Amino acid sequence: MPTKGDAPALPGARAIARHVRISPTKARRVINLVRGLPAKEALTVLQFAPQQASEPVYKVLASAIANAENNERLDPDSLLVSEAFVDEGPTLKRFRPRAQGRAYRIRKRTCHITIAVESVPPAPTGRGARPSKSAAAPAPAKAGKATKKAAPAVEAEATEAVETPAPTKKATAKKAEPAAESTEASGTTGTEDVAPEVAAEEETE
Repeated sequence: MPTKGDAPALPGARAIARHVRISPTKARRVINLVRGLPAKEALTVLQFAPQQASEPVYKVLASAIANAENNERLDPDSLLVSEAFVDEGPTLKRFRPRAQGRAYRIRKRTCHITIAVESVPPAPTGRGARPSKSAAAPAPAKAGKATKKAAPAVEAEATEAVETPAPTKKATAKKAEPAAESTEASGTTGTEDVAPEVAAEEETE
């Protein structure tokens, strides 16, 4: 199996169009649109691209997909545009007559279009797949919700503490009045307790 550096290359195919009668600069503008895209999506992009070079690039990409499907027995839906580049081809020289017997040169440039596709294995799905970071992210969100639910309870306790009014002077006076009534009902007062002592002192004198 051919290798690219130390890592083995993925299965795939390529197609080359040589001596295409278009400028390499104009073809590279279109090639840059599809490099790295899935093969099916790249075909759709080239189908609706307004550039003139989109037609030959579309044909080369379709040929690369057909090579991968027929020669390598690969699934067209799993193909990815791994390489896409344009090389400069031979330039045709032409001359145009101008005033006073002059001849101006006209350069008709050509290019070589190369596109390679590779088969990319699908991402693992099901029970054996490892959960992604995005799936593990909601755990902190649940803790945040719990704290949000606990927060209103703390706020309610604070509001209850604030709403309970402190005892006023009127309330203390009302509480003291029943105590005085109870002493009158018993028939003993503070002045009556002191009066017999004062009378005994007067008698001794």
